[in-house]
Amino acid sequence: MANQLQFENSPYLKQHAHNPVDWMPWGPEALKKAKDENKLILVSIGYSACHWCHVMERESFENSAIAQTMNKFFVSIKIDREERPDIDQVYMLAVQLMTNAGGWPLNCICLPDGRPIYGGTYFKPHDWQNILLQIAQMWEEKPEVAFDYAEKLNNGIQRAEKLPIHPIPEQYTISDLTAIVEPWVATFDKKEGGYLKAPKFPLPNNWSFFLKYAVLAQDQEILDHVHFTLKKIGSGGIYDQIGGGFARYAVDHYWHIPHFEKMLYDNGQLLSLYAEAYQHNNDPFYKRIIEETICWAEREMLAPNHGFYSALDADSEGIEGKYYSFSQAEFETVLGKDAALFCQYFNITEQGNWEEEKTNVPICAINADRLAEKVNMSPDEWADFLKISKKKLFDYREKRVRPGLDHKQLTTWNALFMKGLIDAYRSLGNPHFLELALNNAKFISTHLIQDDANLLHQPPDSNRVISGFLDDYAFTMEAFISLYEATFDLQWLTKARQLAERAIVLFYDGAQKTFYYTSSQAEELIARKSEIMDNVIPSSASTIVRQLKRLGLFFDNANYTAIADQLLANVFPQIKTYGSAYSNWAILLLEEVYGINEIALTGDMAVAFRTELDQHYIPNKIVLGGTEENLPLLENRIGSETKAYLCKNKTCSLPQNSITALINYI
Repeated sequence: MANQLQFENSPYLKQHAHNPVDWMPWGPEALKKAKDENKLILVSIGYSACHWCHVMERESFENSAIAQTMNKFFVSIKIDREERPDIDQVYMLAVQLMTNAGGWPLNCICLPDGRPIYGGTYFKPHDWQNILLQIAQMWEEKPEVAFDYAEKLNNGIQRAEKLPIHPIPEQYTISDLTAIVEPWVATFDKKEGGYLKAPKFPLPNNWSFFLKYAVLAQDQEILDHVHFTLKKIGSGGIYDQIGGGFARYAVDHYWHIPHFEKMLYDNGQLLSLYAEAYQHNNDPFYKRIIEETICWAEREMLAPNHGFYSALDADSEGIEGKYYSFSQAEFETVLGKDAALFCQYFNITEQGNWEEEKTNVPICAINADRLAEKVNMSPDEWADFLKISKKKLFDYREKRVRPGLDHKQLTTWNALFMKGLIDAYRSLGNPHFLELALNNAKFISTHLIQDDANLLHQPPDSNRVISGFLDDYAFTMEAFISLYEATFDLQWLTKARQLAERAIVLFYDGAQKTFYYTSSQAEELIARKSEIMDNVIPSSASTIVRQLKRLGLFFDNANYTAIADQLLANVFPQIKTYGSAYSNWAILLLEEVYGINEIALTGDMAVAFRTELDQHYIPNKIVLGGTEENLPLLENRIGSETKAYLCKNKTCSLPQNSITALINYI
């Protein structure tokens, strides 16, 4: 007998539809059942590409004895964290407060009113059964203990990430940045790139900050570490050397063995980062990674409606990484006489380079392309030879059982990938990347933005319509602003402004001077939280503040600027406590210290000027232009001749006749 999850759209929820657990989706029916029957709620949260979620399902949720305990004593609710990040946010915070750790699967036991009393991540079957029985006994015999703990924990949840309102400093300084950067740099892994810890996450926004900072502060040591890190990531097993695209993280210090799931949000941000790095340093290695990653996404993640799917599973045939790994014998079969060369290139050995016997995860040295010299090939000849050999390996791999696809189409993640495509277009000049971005923008405009500028979290399905969260608004604004800068088509900047206006109404608290993650019109949970700290994805608050700052410059809107300035002032004291967790705020601070170059390009050749401008790395800029006086900075500057203007702090240069002259002026 299938449980209620059989009617859900989420692949993760459907995976649990035939468990013997009487799972219910989150909603009024499940919450009412808990109150009516005075049962504890068991909230279990995961996502389809999560390896340990699958393990706990096999070990515990498919175990009839454990299921019997869950069904007898609890109302069990299964949640897809990607579909309901608002619920995940609250219960993840609860578990972090209880255990000083978090992750998925996330399991939280709550009172009938939803307040948590116990939680953790993965549990072994025996431990899980014992915990369930002990808590059920406590609820029956000493419910006052549960109520007392729930009250204390809920107070902690309410206080977390609640910042006081600080006065806006008259000026931020370089010494403010130095105080943030110095302790942060001390965590660099000089040998393997990234930070001195494992597992190793790429954290694209961190390295974007350091690239910008190093260029503006003229810090060669940091600049070298950024490029070294990007080389190590792109050469490692965390990058799919055969098919393109990045896995979530590496489990070791060497970027070698990945947690094999591929997420759209990682790849969108890494596209932006490698495009930024290529703009600074035209390394063909970066170009190859950008092109291969977009090729992967177009091939495996793009839906007919021009939206992108969410994720690929880590497992295939129940084994993590089986789809992506090779034996030496397979290389020899596929590549024939070229096998020895590419076994050397990809570090493939007979004994294997992974824990599984005779199994290899392809990984390169950062200077592996020097093998071209060994076979007397030019760089272009080597690139073609490498591409052909990878294609042979890919075609062989395609005969295997593919990892599962999570077909959800999430607004935030699509916006992140659209931004990556736009950045790739501006760095590499490939018009196909812009075409993909424009089609994706139309997908968001058609399927996710409603007539009143309300944004949805994903396209509606037969069960429900999920309204957008703050990150949906913030990252869509960012993508649309970027699309305007790439095309000078005002409709995208107008859409970004409409979303900003709606977001201020729905999410901004003028008294507390903060943005909440959930809308004022959303379902009421046990807490309404602000998302301040940046993670693998920058926080919704830091992202919308950066976009409001930009829109304030584009439209000369003092209200947007005032909101952004106040939120940065509130967060500013926190940034130096843990730079990595405030990297997007640090970028905003960087722009405050060094200023933002407002570049206006006018006249018939404005787009050509913009194309030429994009050959230069200017980390702190906005770009606007065209042939119409539709923005304040373009007023009285449109003529038959193409001109470039540089404005900063409400002061503009004389018109420049070339991009070279503009760059010199900067």
